[in-house]
Amino acid sequence: MSLLIGILSFVLFLTCLFLCLLVLIQLPKKEAGMGQAFGGGATDALFGAGAGNALTKFTKYAAGTFLVLCVLISSLSAYNSRNKAALIRSGLAQTATTNAVPVVANLSGTASNAVKIAAPAATNAVAPAK
Repeated sequence: MSLLIGILSFVLFLTCLFLCLLVLIQLPKKEAGMGQAFGGGATDALFGAGAGNALTKFTKYAAGTFLVLCVLISSLSAYNSRNKAALIRSGLAQTATTNAVPVVANLSGTASNAVKIAAPAATNAVAPAK
């Protein structure tokens, strides 16, 4: 899963570079500007002037690819992290049940009914050198 996310991230990086170059290459329209944005040509500025040339079409496709890749990578990353968290939780639960210290109660009826705890299991620790 992380390999797929890495590959898609690389493709997203290339798409970003391509989109930046496309935006920098394009020439502005003669009537484009702050004054025309609120005038009669506002619909052309917002929604495009129709067919457009090849650069504007490539820019639209690159922007759409960028958006789809961003959503796809974020959803895959969320799914991947959710699975990792579940694996960690299950591993911790297994560790807690296998390393549990047994508790033995003193129920012999004597005056002291204190709870006795068994000694921890031997470890693989190395004794200090003398």
